[in-house]
Amino acid sequence: MKIALMDSGIGLLAAAAAVRRLRPDADLVLSSDPASMPWGPRTPEDVTRRALSVAQAAAAHEPDALIIACNTASVHALPTLRAALEPGLPVVGTVPAIKPAAAGGGPFAIWATPATTGSPYQRGLIDEFARAVDVTEVPCPGLADAVEHADEEAIDRAVAAAAALTPAGVTDVVLGCTHYELVAARIRAAVESGRSGSRPLVLHGSAEAVAAQALRRIGAAPAPSAEPAGTLTVLLGGHTADLTEPALAYAEGLLLKAVSPAI
Repeated sequence: MKIALMDSGIGLLAAAAAVRRLRPDADLVLSSDPASMPWGPRTPEDVTRRALSVAQAAAAHEPDALIIACNTASVHALPTLRAALEPGLPVVGTVPAIKPAAAGGGPFAIWATPATTGSPYQRGLIDEFARAVDVTEVPCPGLADAVEHADEEAIDRAVAAAAALTPAGVTDVVLGCTHYELVAARIRAAVESGRSGSRPLVLHGSAEAVAAQALRRIGAAPAPSAEPAGTLTVLLGGHTADLTEPALAYAEGLLLKAVSPAI
């Protein structure tokens, strides 16, 4: 079994680690183009062109499924990628976890890039799933880029700024960019320090859901106790490489390196 994941940069690590935990025997292909990020400020046409290039680099390795582990690429490029690659290669997009956050009934915040915050796409999801719930959209300028470079001081500044815009009464926070899942613990700590409620804060990412959906699309069941024999192929701009140094600053990157045999 081979699962490919694509993103502009290392935001794909969270979903890749989730796949690895569900199927330690699956081969993984991680395709990104960090030289072109961030994709958020780019036009939809430019995002689609770049996402298609990154996806085609992954598809050349003949995976059984492709996860678009990027909210921006899923918003703008999912139809194009599916038209180009399916039905031969199932394509799984990433959607912000607004529906499960709304199911809790409490007020919640959506942390997302400035380009996604207030976008018709995000507003459409709010209207569809959270119309009866108090929702605050929180822009997080610079956070994805800071996570991409593992810039600790920049991460702290961006998280603190977004936490200051998050109402004290929220019960849940949706992580609307895959990069944010890599610093979920820091986001939780920053938001909880300013909260007024006693209910534990719930963070909603997408990594576990897209990993499970990819397995469903290819008819594979989770097997977390399987032999950890899955290999790891890293593509940067279409060229084989190693996990970058910033990737290894996160637990997800270290997990992938530790349990993936050399190829």
